[in-house]
Amino acid sequence: MQKQPKVAVIGGGSWATAIAKMLCVNLDEIAWYMRNGSAIDHLKAYKHNPNYLSSVEFDITKLRLTQDINEAVAYADYVIFAIPSAFLSRELEKLTVSLADKIIFSAIKGIVPETFLIVGEHFHTTYAIPYHNIGVITGPCHAEEVALERLSYLTIACGDTKKARVMAKLLAGNYIKTKTSDDIIGTEYAAMLKNIYAIAAGIAHGLGYGDNFQSVIMSNAIREMKKFIKKVHRMKRNINNSAYLGDLLVTGYSVFSRNRMFGNMIGKGYTVKSAMMEMSMVAEGYYAVKSAYKLNQDYKAKTPIIDAVYAVLYEGKDAKSTFKKLTEQLD
Repeated sequence: MQKQPKVAVIGGGSWATAIAKMLCVNLDEIAWYMRNGSAIDHLKAYKHNPNYLSSVEFDITKLRLTQDINEAVAYADYVIFAIPSAFLSRELEKLTVSLADKIIFSAIKGIVPETFLIVGEHFHTTYAIPYHNIGVITGPCHAEEVALERLSYLTIACGDTKKARVMAKLLAGNYIKTKTSDDIIGTEYAAMLKNIYAIAAGIAHGLGYGDNFQSVIMSNAIREMKKFIKKVHRMKRNINNSAYLGDLLVTGYSVFSRNRMFGNMIGKGYTVKSAMMEMSMVAEGYYAVKSAYKLNQDYKAKTPIIDAVYAVLYEGKDAKSTFKKLTEQLD
């Protein structure tokens, strides 16, 4: 009988909870690190995360819960990071154990603000993890639908296809279908960019634009994404695959999309600060748009949607007039 790999989940939010739920179907035990000690106590007592996806019930005998990130990492062969990119560096500063012998998978959809790198590149550059030991878990998949056990699809990308297949098998289940990819850079950039485009769709909705214009934003967004990713990492890829177009569509249209929700508030007149205060979850796209805009100063891809969202969120430009100008740039 093949030995089960040891897996640790790093993060206490909705996506981390969804991943833990998937893993518990196929593994006898997982380590799960979360900062919130009261959430751990609640899980032990009531079998669900009190703050995220609280309808998901866990078999506590399968959870090795800890507030110590070093304990979780030391336990695991495979470490899955599922925390907002804005907080990744802060958590990694707590590490005293080495990541050198670990296989790292990122379920983070954003850019690390301290280095302006996607998470895979950050681990490779900052911690010298070889790309064959780095992977990405991407959608199209909302954590909320995993909780509801609705059919969902995941793409697992890794430079080492064997490791991608291992992770794909660990996450697969009756309502989770998985596929593998070797486009670790492209899928991770797509997962970051789609959050920006979802904010754009939300702003448009908040301003009163209808479904017709949103469809135009989405069709332009996938072409803009293709141009951006091609500048960053040129390889043969089908941008219409689920990891790119599918993830973009679900994030742009879904009622579960926190980035669309954030954009909708901005379109309705909320300030960035007030929108963030009202939301209980982090909108990754807010941080991603600054990083993508800055990166594109070097790449020089044509990105009118990213530019418009950046102007509204970071330059304080009026959303109504900015999006009026955007309508003239799209087709």
